[in-house]
Amino acid sequence: MERISMIPRDGWQETIKRQGLVYNDAVKDGRTVHYWNENAAYQFSMAEVLHLEKVTDNLHRMSLEAARFLAAEQRNPGSPFAQMGISPEGLEYAIESLNRNDPDLYGRFDLVYSDPSTPAKMLEYNADTPTGLVEGSIVQWYWFEDMFINRGKTGYDQWNGLHEALVNRFAKYRDALRHDVHTNPNPKLHFGYTALDDSGEDVMTVEYLRDCAIQAGFTARDALGETIYDANNNPLPMAQRIEMTQIGFNWDTNRFVDEHDEPIDHIFKLYPWEDLISEEFGEPLSDTQPRGWIEPAWKMFLSNKMLSAALWHIYPYHENLLKTFVDAPRFMDEYVKKPLHGREGDNIEIHTPTQSIVQPGRYGGEGYVFQEYVQIPNFQDEQGRPNYPVLGSWVVDGESFGVGIRESDGPVTDYYCRFVPNIIKN
Repeated sequence: MERISMIPRDGWQETIKRQGLVYNDAVKDGRTVHYWNENAAYQFSMAEVLHLEKVTDNLHRMSLEAARFLAAEQRNPGSPFAQMGISPEGLEYAIESLNRNDPDLYGRFDLVYSDPSTPAKMLEYNADTPTGLVEGSIVQWYWFEDMFINRGKTGYDQWNGLHEALVNRFAKYRDALRHDVHTNPNPKLHFGYTALDDSGEDVMTVEYLRDCAIQAGFTARDALGETIYDANNNPLPMAQRIEMTQIGFNWDTNRFVDEHDEPIDHIFKLYPWEDLISEEFGEPLSDTQPRGWIEPAWKMFLSNKMLSAALWHIYPYHENLLKTFVDAPRFMDEYVKKPLHGREGDNIEIHTPTQSIVQPGRYGGEGYVFQEYVQIPNFQDEQGRPNYPVLGSWVVDGESFGVGIRESDGPVTDYYCRFVPNIIKN
């Protein structure tokens, strides 16, 4: 993998905003910093991409095995793997969801990688509420079209099959909802977002996924009480957006409902399970255990940092894993202390003989894991400025389909990281 310099397109800021990346600007130390960075690109060989796809597929398979291990450990209160910072009722729901194989959509592995001489290392798996789809699927693809395809540059490609994979996955959901019409004559897949995020990233992520569903055969029309049919007289499911605070629970029917008191049987929710299960409607969620929620409840096992400790326990010394323990930084002179529910680098601590970094945040009360410290490679630019990239390797319907690369000035990928597009040189 190489980091190569690129010349930005004229008017690139307006271009990416039109494509949905409305959260490009942030303020750091009194100055505006840009999230999207097309001054550079990360270049792979096709052999590297094929190798990293295989690594990602294997890590996903191993993670499913680790989820089953964690589910079994919840029956053993004395096990350190049972301390996941989630209520017993929530974990029972997760176990039942795993046992019945509730359908899932997508996830993102965060990997450290520099070149084929060193195995890629898994930092974590965000398999519940991963963002980065708009830039990873759409924006960087249009950048590639502008910079390479439209300019007649041959011999290049991009590691990015996300959009087609998502549309295909929603087509499966469409077919499942069509068969559900006998219990719900007005089949819908709701798309839930939270207005607590004022950057626009969450709502744009949900809108992008909703658009993928519409391209897969859902309708955006909200015809309350009316079933819409296609040309073959099949019921056409709807894709309806909803803000999470508009979701309620009808105690008479024992079902979740939307703002029109219509049942919510199927919903994609960009909202963490560990928060959902601990808030107002956590009890009816645990009691009714709906199976049409995406991501499914069993993703509690994959999005929790305890997953890394379980993986190391099951697959010790696997070349793509880092030592991770629950109780202490055993056998490690350099380690990272990670909160079980942490996000965006919050509350991460890095301890080495030469540095000690403690990130602020609201996490940690739920517990920690201790992970072996791995040096993220530094791809300095021509001026000697640091760039520490983390590869976000995407999984859709259980398979690897693309990468989104975020780089930072230091070893912690935080809110001020930069997204850099990728290319493949054939």
